[in-house]
Amino acid sequence: MIRNGEQGTKVSKPIIRISIVSISLAIVVNLITVAIVTGFQNEIRTKITSFNAPLFISKAGSTGMYEGEPVHKNQPEVLALQKIKGVKSILNVAYKPALLQSDKFQDKIRLANGKDSSIARQEIAGILMKGVDSNYDWEFIKTNLVAGKIPKYSEKEASNEILLSKKICDQLNFKLNDEIAAFYVKNQPLQRRYKIVGIFKTGLEEYDKKLVFCDLKEVQRMNDYGLSSSISLEDTLTPTGALVVKAEISGSTENLMFDWGKGIDLFSGFYMSVLKDTTLRLIVYEMDYNHNTSKALDTSYLQIRTSKTLLANQLQKDSEGNLEKEQINENSYYLFSGNQKIKITSKNGKGSSGEFVAGMEVHLKNWNDLDATKKAIEAELLMHPTKQGELLQVSSILENESDLFAWLSFLDYNVMIIVLLMLVIGIINVGSALLVLIVMRTNFIGMLKSMGATNWSIRKIFLYQASYLILKGLLYGNIIGVSLCLIQEYFGIMSLDPSVYYLDKVPVELTFINWFIINMITFTVCIVSLIIPSYVVTRISPSKAIRFN
Repeated sequence: MIRNGEQGTKVSKPIIRISIVSISLAIVVNLITVAIVTGFQNEIRTKITSFNAPLFISKAGSTGMYEGEPVHKNQPEVLALQKIKGVKSILNVAYKPALLQSDKFQDKIRLANGKDSSIARQEIAGILMKGVDSNYDWEFIKTNLVAGKIPKYSEKEASNEILLSKKICDQLNFKLNDEIAAFYVKNQPLQRRYKIVGIFKTGLEEYDKKLVFCDLKEVQRMNDYGLSSSISLEDTLTPTGALVVKAEISGSTENLMFDWGKGIDLFSGFYMSVLKDTTLRLIVYEMDYNHNTSKALDTSYLQIRTSKTLLANQLQKDSEGNLEKEQINENSYYLFSGNQKIKITSKNGKGSSGEFVAGMEVHLKNWNDLDATKKAIEAELLMHPTKQGELLQVSSILENESDLFAWLSFLDYNVMIIVLLMLVIGIINVGSALLVLIVMRTNFIGMLKSMGATNWSIRKIFLYQASYLILKGLLYGNIIGVSLCLIQEYFGIMSLDPSVYYLDKVPVELTFINWFIINMITFTVCIVSLIIPSYVVTRISPSKAIRFN
């Protein structure tokens, strides 16, 4: 019937073609829209969860991943969570804000008179150091590595190797294997130097511009986790001419006792009137008065090297009364007594910082298990103190990065609007084609009715013809839509601005389920909506239709 109409009817032929084109266009637009939005959401989600895990375990009361009190790592209660279905891995991490400073470099500027001038510049960038250990999953960073290698961190010694983004390197004028200065805010600004061993570029500007990977032990130390001790000498003598030897404690300072070699007592220092070749040792204890027990937290040393014994009041002082010093390195310096040099060397304790982290990242086997896994972890941790006496909480990346995920969720509304509009366009055009077919076949309808055919049987004939139009449009639309998706996936002909969209090309991800649902919805909605225009058949009178020309 349609073929005859297409060949012999000037009115119905263009209408039918338009209906086929509209269905094809609707399916092409819907397929591409769903593929792009799905691909975009998955790409962004993968990047975000690769920098920050889907779930994060921290101390109860913490307001976010980057802030909060430290927790003991490798607690049995946390390690037991590995058995929960859906948990892939649990990794220890810690964070510390820092400032990176570039070396001075020459740059050119254009003056008001149009001439170029060379100036010396030095850039700084505020970043967030993320401390990770040897168990960290580098798979995502490896796929986005543009230069260098992945750092290897050991369980014993702290490493100065760092991994940072190309964006930070470009901003600070650094390249691979350069040494970079980092400044931390503690009691006083502290500078550390690191070596760039790897450069990555993920396109996720939100993280590329701020996140730097380093050794977990480095961040633990910079955050003053736990307790660490050292021995120092005061810069001035007492009125009686004695040196003041004191314990320097960073971190927890409650219920501490000190052992200077003569047993545990309350005194965190003592006076030294005579200097001789010796090594001082300090052991810091934490007291548990409820159980009347003590626990050694740290041990530190101070080495005094002198060729002969002398009195402390024989040490040379400057005009302000401070002891004259000559710095050798970070841990050593000289004191003077006439022509004699006394070398002072401090050896800080390892401390207990290595026992603490900011929290634990929980990586999942499947993103769709996020809510179920979170509930399972909460059932194990919430309101159940660990053996260390800590209350823990678990937060979702949907909470920690709520702005980004709210933006991604908003894209679903765009998809719904586009799909709905394209379906309406397809319905209108196919409905118009059906009405044209009915009008052009009025004689045929009258003959069928005169022969005893029911209205519904005649309506089904036209619905079958409309189904043919819809299927034809779906065929053409699928060929075009799927082809365009494949071209974009393999050749990436459509690019994006990473600073705006976090990706450098338009992502596409068309799953079989999405493809099937789009086609079924389009076909079903169009057929159901055509039942109403097919009602025109019931209004045609057989006697008038047979005489209709």
